[in-house]
Amino acid sequence: MIGQLTWILDAQASIFAGQEWLIVLLVILLLFGGAKIPQLARGVGRSVSEFQEGIKEGKDKMRQSLNDDEPARRDESRRDEPRSEGA
Repeated sequence: MIGQLTWILDAQASIFAGQEWLIVLLVILLLFGGAKIPQLARGVGRSVSEFQEGIKEGKDKMRQSLNDDEPARRDESRRDEPRSEGA
């Protein structure tokens, strides 16, 4: 099963080889022109950085909520422990 998944991922990753990328870049250059490409690249860069920042914030919030829940879990486990009658 893992071998099949690896094959599928390899097939997906190799959709474009070197020459195909060159053709794609030339088509983009023809469609948008030389002046628009830097603007497009900046927009993509900003989008990627915002996406990464959002992922980082989500991870931080998840860690914080897990840390906030940890004392409550410890208290619940103490309540479940049997108490000795002699104390």
